[in-house]
Amino acid sequence: MAYALLGGAILAEVLGTTSMKYSDGFTRLWPSLGTAAGYLIAFALLAQTLKSMSVGTAYAIWAGVGTAAIAAIGMVFLGEAATAAKLTGILLVIAGVVVLNLGGSH
Repeated sequence: MAYALLGGAILAEVLGTTSMKYSDGFTRLWPSLGTAAGYLIAFALLAQTLKSMSVGTAYAIWAGVGTAAIAAIGMVFLGEAATAAKLTGILLVIAGVVVLNLGGSH
């Protein structure tokens, strides 16, 4: 159940961050509300996750997967450059999350 909550928190954070891109500096109402709702839901679900998962593991997965997903969305859908450095960075973020989980931080 904790991983399902964490997955929901990641999805909400990614949707909130993507909405922020379209909020034009919080000058557009609906994307701005989407940003606020996404982050509110993300933090609420993350808080529930922390009831049954260690903070190090949960936050590493939440931040790492969210960061990698946003970077990929930027490159695939928003026309950002897919440079070798960016792709390497995404791989390193994912590797870091895996190493933290293998390190027994549960």
